[in-house]
Amino acid sequence: MPGRTPIPQPVARASATPASGGELPYDRRLSNDSLEIRMTTHSLFEAFPMGAITLSNRLVMNPMTRCRADAAGVANPLMAEYYGQRASAGLIVTEGIAPSPNGKGYARIPGLWNAAQVDAWKGVTSAVHAKGGKIFAQLMHTGRVSHPANMAADAQIVAPSALVLPGQMYTDALGMQDHPVPHAMSEADITQARAEFVLAARNAVAAGFDGVELHAANGYLLEQFLSPHTNQRTDAWGGSVDNRLRFVLEVARETAAAIGGDKVGIRISPYGTNSGMEAYPEVEESYLRLLRHLADAGLVYVHLVDHAAMGAPVVPLPFKQALRKAWPRTFFIGGSFDAASGQKAIDDGLTDLVGLGRAFLANPDLVERLSKGLALNVADGNTFFTPGAKGYTDYPPAQV
Repeated sequence: MPGRTPIPQPVARASATPASGGELPYDRRLSNDSLEIRMTTHSLFEAFPMGAITLSNRLVMNPMTRCRADAAGVANPLMAEYYGQRASAGLIVTEGIAPSPNGKGYARIPGLWNAAQVDAWKGVTSAVHAKGGKIFAQLMHTGRVSHPANMAADAQIVAPSALVLPGQMYTDALGMQDHPVPHAMSEADITQARAEFVLAARNAVAAGFDGVELHAANGYLLEQFLSPHTNQRTDAWGGSVDNRLRFVLEVARETAAAIGGDKVGIRISPYGTNSGMEAYPEVEESYLRLLRHLADAGLVYVHLVDHAAMGAPVVPLPFKQALRKAWPRTFFIGGSFDAASGQKAIDDGLTDLVGLGRAFLANPDLVERLSKGLALNVADGNTFFTPGAKGYTDYPPAQV
């Protein structure tokens, strides 16, 4: 919804990825310093090697904010049940998890900066692993997409530049509120934020996660540094493309150095418009250059957001193909796929894995349903962000 942060809502209402182990899953050959992709006939439902782990299939549960944690950002048994129900996904990427109090912009989103949060997440990872699943924690610093009523009293809303996000943010305490003007980050703030990502990644490993996804998409802090619309700095962190890439690259490099590149993926959304983002003339140049540097850092995957089917701007196919060719390890697209379109994307060599969101939300047994051609439950948008089990853990399995 233009001018308004789409998550979360207070009441029921209408809803607005070191090199991979084993053989590459398709024939990718060097030729004249570029990479050629050849069509293959791999199945959505076959195992896939990714870094040091093997996924049971090529279906990924996309990260989705669900707002079920407590006010202190602590996960709970209901969340363990929710993720455990969906452990048949080849890979689960969690909802956005704040790496620090400064990054917790939404009501009831979880964190990974203290011992209580780490201990609570162990219940979630254990539930997924007990059923043979793999799970990455998405680290999401919201930056300017925030409000003090959703944060600890000593937390601060920070961003590359002091540019307010138009529109409003939902808070449990005060309802809808205008976004405040964020604090433009100092050198000390930038150093602190990098360290917060690294600590959260270490905490994720301690909590039993198989890895982390850096959320550099959807208008949050990492993307705020990438875009000239939200990063209007004139120092070494802004201005040129290379300067605007610097914060994301340093976070990625330091995180990979801390826990291993085979445990670190990144999510990107070029052409996305969430939370005040918009395209800019050098967007494709920026992301292709970003991927080249991230490959050198050893990240295990790139996760490209493509929500064109839900009304977001189209990511041009030639650009998707260029991103795919630029990345030497696991590459996947998260969007509005069904079994047929997901299989075609794999057959065409466009993606290694297929990310689905609302289909997993409403169908805990989605892998079985897709493999057998069974009908799907429809997601209830009224309960996407409301507390409790309704619309969260009560979606029924298929009757066969």
